Amino acid sequence: MYPIARNALIAKILVPVIHGCEQASAIHAANSIAGEENVLLTGLIHIPEDQSLSTAAVDARNLRKTLKKLYKVERGDKWARVNVSHNPWNELVNIVKREDIDLLLLQWPCHFDAMKVSVNDVLSHAPCNIAIVNQHINAHIKNMLLPIRGGPYAELVLRIALSIHNSNDAKISSLHLFQNNLTREQDVAFKGVDRVLKSLPEIKREEIVTDNPIDAIFETAQNYDLLVMGASARPMDEVPSIGPVAERIMQESKQGVIVVKTKLPYAINPASEEAGQTAISVLVDKWFAENTFHANEFEDLKYLLSLKEKQNLTISLALPALNEEETVGKVIKTIKNALMTRMPLLDEIVLIDSNSTDRTRQIVEKLGVPVYIHQKTLPQYGVRKGKGEALWKSLYCTSGDIVIWIDTDIVNIHPRFIYGLIGPLLLRPEIDFVKGFYRRPLKVGNKMQAGSGGRVTELTARPLLNLFYPELSGIVQPLSGEYGGRRRALEQLPFFSGYGVEIGLLIDMLEKHGLSSIGQVDLQERVHHNQPLEALGKMSFAIIQAVIRKLEGKYGQSILENINKTMKMIRYEQERFFLDIEEIAEGERPPMLQVPEYLERKNKE
Repeated sequence: MYPIARNALIAKILVPVIHGCEQASAIHAANSIAGEENVLLTGLIHIPEDQSLSTAAVDARNLRKTLKKLYKVERGDKWARVNVSHNPWNELVNIVKREDIDLLLLQWPCHFDAMKVSVNDVLSHAPCNIAIVNQHINAHIKNMLLPIRGGPYAELVLRIALSIHNSNDAKISSLHLFQNNLTREQDVAFKGVDRVLKSLPEIKREEIVTDNPIDAIFETAQNYDLLVMGASARPMDEVPSIGPVAERIMQESKQGVIVVKTKLPYAINPASEEAGQTAISVLVDKWFAENTFHANEFEDLKYLLSLKEKQNLTISLALPALNEEETVGKVIKTIKNALMTRMPLLDEIVLIDSNSTDRTRQIVEKLGVPVYIHQKTLPQYGVRKGKGEALWKSLYCTSGDIVIWIDTDIVNIHPRFIYGLIGPLLLRPEIDFVKGFYRRPLKVGNKMQAGSGGRVTELTARPLLNLFYPELSGIVQPLSGEYGGRRRALEQLPFFSGYGVEIGLLIDMLEKHGLSSIGQVDLQERVHHNQPLEALGKMSFAIIQAVIRKLEGKYGQSILENINKTMKMIRYEQERFFLDIEEIAEGERPPMLQVPEYLERKNKE
């Protein structure tokens, strides 16, 4: 699992270098999108059917010299190779498939004329994502305009634009054209991409009401170096083309132009909201690349301490526990010794106990760590069962600017479980919430099966997030018990009292602070006591309730009041089985900022 690659938005681009064809604009575009090290150039020479391929020997030799000059990154002899063919388009398709190319970049009209292939044929048989460029793209792009309404190609438009932004620090503006007779609410196709643009602050937004989109684009484009737009999306039974708008802009624009088409045909209506929502994958990929960390990045504790002191922050570790006498002592000794005694990264450690009946509290008290019983904390608000209740009340019991939570049943405890979570919060001030993830080996009999844990995550949590909150689909383990955040953000959020607390906090962070406020960190491997299948069923039941509650708030519709909150459990006893009813109702606590006692304590500090 280590390390997770900081995925490029466009990983590998292929540009054909064709004898007798000017392709400088295509090469400039490719380098700007993916960087020279991720651009492959391949030589192509077309020979008519009635001539021998051997006649191209001299031209091939000269083209190899050209390729070597164009390559500034060493690729080996095969990438100075020239392909001579009666059908160079078929040759290019084979190279795309063999090299697993992400984007094929063609310069219009030269590449099409030289390969004796039409734009329609290329788009109809696209072997991968296609970008067609005009001859006006320069090596240095300062600003881009994205005429974007929605549709199935919005994802690729955003992916290319953000890649250029990352490598050239180029500014991006989107352009949404409204027709005079259409309001924002009525423009269904734009709703999906509008949701994505709201989460991309690096894209400035422009809107124009017009019945003449081509003239509006030309006029606006005068202030930009480059236009990036989608080809015309057509139903699957029609012949693809770049469309009349894109074709005229490609022919007449004095600015650089990139027109894109994705490989896969779309059975959905190109003008639907669903088509625009495909662009969410760009948002998730970008977040994953930028906001996924590894604990090993933060091994330098002196550096972390310097960041903490420079920012004048305090850090609290709150440990929820219920009958963890076997592991809690080792957890506290390990963390306290490494992160308080040797390196004062933590300012306080507290245990939030859920009324354990074993020796958990006695062990912790002997180690000099304060113990709070959550049932006796803020008792005036009633007593509820559940880990979420303990986490909510831990905000009242701690004082740190950053609050970290880890479970106390970790068998292979290591300081990385703490400093891995603290690191992104100290390194990136815009991150308010960090989730841990890890390999979770599952013990089956006397053997450990690597990566078999996290069953509720894969069977319940992640499918629900992909369905209803796709922005969170890049979270590796949304239910992990190791996470933390800034108090100023956490105190604004409600807490589910039970199993729904983790997914509820994630959804609320997204809704209130945006995807960019969330980070995740690879904590490598976590060994703990696995729960029986019956307990996992109850956990799933509670998590589904939690997600429905969030959907109710989002859409203003009541659903759960008419849904059963009791779960029929199948019990086995000797040679018979029977049904037993258990109530699993996910209650929710208000944001801690709404609790008077919390505000009073906070004001005294």
